[in-house]
Amino acid sequence: MSKNDDDANEEHRAQKFLSRREAFGFAAKAGLGAAALASGAAGLMSNPQFAMAQAAASASGGLPRKPYKFYFVCHVTLDQFFTPCIYGIQDACAAFGASYQWTGSQKNVVSEMVSAMQTAIAQKADGIAVCLVDPKAFDAATDMAAAAGIPVIAFNADVPTGSPNKRLSYVGQPLYQAGYNVAMKWLKLLPAKAHVMLTIGVPGSLNTQPRLDGYIQAIKDFGNGITYDVVNSGPDPQTEISRVESYYLSHQNVAGLFGTGGSDTYACGFVSNKYGLAKKGGVVAGFDLFPQTLTFIKSGDVTFTTDQQAYLQGFLPVQQMFLYKVSGGLVGPANSDTSQAYVTKDNVDNYLGQTRFEGRTADEPK
Repeated sequence: MSKNDDDANEEHRAQKFLSRREAFGFAAKAGLGAAALASGAAGLMSNPQFAMAQAAASASGGLPRKPYKFYFVCHVTLDQFFTPCIYGIQDACAAFGASYQWTGSQKNVVSEMVSAMQTAIAQKADGIAVCLVDPKAFDAATDMAAAAGIPVIAFNADVPTGSPNKRLSYVGQPLYQAGYNVAMKWLKLLPAKAHVMLTIGVPGSLNTQPRLDGYIQAIKDFGNGITYDVVNSGPDPQTEISRVESYYLSHQNVAGLFGTGGSDTYACGFVSNKYGLAKKGGVVAGFDLFPQTLTFIKSGDVTFTTDQQAYLQGFLPVQQMFLYKVSGGLVGPANSDTSQAYVTKDNVDNYLGQTRFEGRTADEPK
């Protein structure tokens, strides 16, 4: 076999076994957009722009890879909602040659989050992404980061409109509107003058309070005599189940249970499953794609849940901070709505597969 044949075979093998991370790395170098990056290796290689971009990148060099280190400060670092978010961070870092540190608080202790931001600043972070779950507590640390030339991006939760906080952008759902829209969907399924329960894990926390406010406003606008109680379910999954169950047992005429976060939505589904609420005609709904919640949708114990694309809430902040740094601030971060899709019994099978993009497996797509 000739040397040319060997070279051709080697190129064929390299094309065939191009890993997802290698594809991400190439896509970044080639300058492909976020949609192409998020499609994975198979999607990239089938993209009609891929061959042209490959040639162009080889000729021009494309975006450089930089060993930037980005810090992500989360309010509930062990919450399973953030598993696909972390995979998004990992994949974006692989694309751009960066690294990250996942830090913050395990149980929504704001002072611990502020301390984690201060540590990141002291360690000269190249960028900080933070869940801004308090309207004022992060302002001073964000000022410190801005003074040090460190971009700060909010993800998953944001300060209210008009806040003096100097974060550069927000990546996530518009939370009040999301709550309002979800309530409009379940209100249509309830009879007039029904009584419902609304839950919130940490009252006042900016990742869920705006959703609750949206729920309440929708009831006021279109509730048709519907009444409600708000239950403080707490930040701990077992506490949430206990409190939701306790409420249900003392209000068995309740027509609906509605969560504002992932774990309290799961708690509503657990109680519905245990006592047959949805199967008796009740409505159960909320947010996020906990595997247990998806299972309850499949079994008919939860009516629907809301997907806020946790993977993008990790991937996009890395992309924005990287471009800000590599462009010297010329490419500014932009607010990014990670959308709002509803998961029902009709489409839940699409979410039940072993996919990294929803956090159900760490395996990368073949």
